[in-house]
Amino acid sequence: MKKIALLILAGLVTIPAIAADIEAGKAKTGMCMACHGVAGISSIPMYPNLAGQKAMYLVKQLKDFKSGKRPDPTMKGMVMALSDADIVNVAAYYASLK
Repeated sequence: MKKIALLILAGLVTIPAIAADIEAGKAKTGMCMACHGVAGISSIPMYPNLAGQKAMYLVKQLKDFKSGKRPDPTMKGMVMALSDADIVNVAAYYASLK
């Protein structure tokens, strides 16, 4: 019985996430470029590079900014217009950059 439960749990954990649309994500990054750079590499030391970051990390950060869990008035203003799908797509775009 334990083996069956573990197999079921393993199957739930490995269900693939909804595929992201990298091109749609790129189209939504116009407002990001001023601080984070055209290709996700910031020329301003106080702003992080986004290129090559893990998509799940970026999704979490963007959702935390949007919800207020991670308070930052500038970033909250930037992400409020993004849907959950937009956030996933933007994260996928930045994760695809090297």
